Amino acid sequence: MTRDLPAWRSLLYVPASAEKFVARAHERGADAVILDLEDGVAPDAKAAARAGLPASVASVRRGGADVLVRINRPLRLAAQDIAAAVGAGADALVCTKIMGAEHVRLLSELTAESEAEAGRAIGSVRFVVLVEDAPALAHAQAIAAADPRVVALGVGGEDLATDLGAEPTPDALDLPKRMGLVAARAAGVLPLGFIGTVAGLKDLDGYRAMLRRSRAIGFASASCVHPSQVPILNEEYGARPEEVERAKRLVAAFEAALADGKGAVAFEGDMIDKPVVDRARRVIARAG
Repeated sequence: MTRDLPAWRSLLYVPASAEKFVARAHERGADAVILDLEDGVAPDAKAAARAGLPASVASVRRGGADVLVRINRPLRLAAQDIAAAVGAGADALVCTKIMGAEHVRLLSELTAESEAEAGRAIGSVRFVVLVEDAPALAHAQAIAAADPRVVALGVGGEDLATDLGAEPTPDALDLPKRMGLVAARAAGVLPLGFIGTVAGLKDLDGYRAMLRRSRAIGFASASCVHPSQVPILNEEYGARPEEVERAKRLVAAFEAALADGKGAVAFEGDMIDKPVVDRARRVIARAG
């Protein structure tokens, strides 16, 4: 399955009810800003946060970031959140505690109704789907492939650990996170996240090392909760200049070999073939 995927590296969570954080979110350098209506907003503040979405979306978009809204799980609240987010011009929804493929399709139907009401193109609002309990994890690939709106899948470590009766440690989350990664790649969407726990804000070196390992495993982007984490995410999940230049040389060498009727070729001490070249092409595409 081939989809038009966003080139997100960093997605910064901002509580939609926190005006001072919303006001500066566009300055943080994140590829996307997630206006949170779920866990980051107290129950008695959700209605006001929802009503303020038009101004919040316009504010955080000023720096060029995509704007996402994280919606609540209870269907009554989800329907209200979707209508408000779509009407406010959000680019995508972060759909929480997904139960299965039918759940995704139901949310897509609600979104289409809101798009029609707002005069937006049907299908224009994309989904990031979050798997956050054990039953849903068993259906992660079906969830990721359930609807064309889905462009990314993540496994929610804290909620999943609670459901498993485990601590949210790297050991406990390693397998579930890898399952989410494989499911996302199999469905042709972005694997969102990392294997590990969110390092303390004073241990940014540890945070960087965790991201570097996670990217090497295959993760493409991740969300964060503090502005100090954004530049590290952008560096570790982005395409480094030297990496892009090597990828360009590799593709050129392979294309020259193909022109000579060869399917594999030696390149800078390694043998390369089509899978290696495909990875190089993805690096180049990710660099824009």
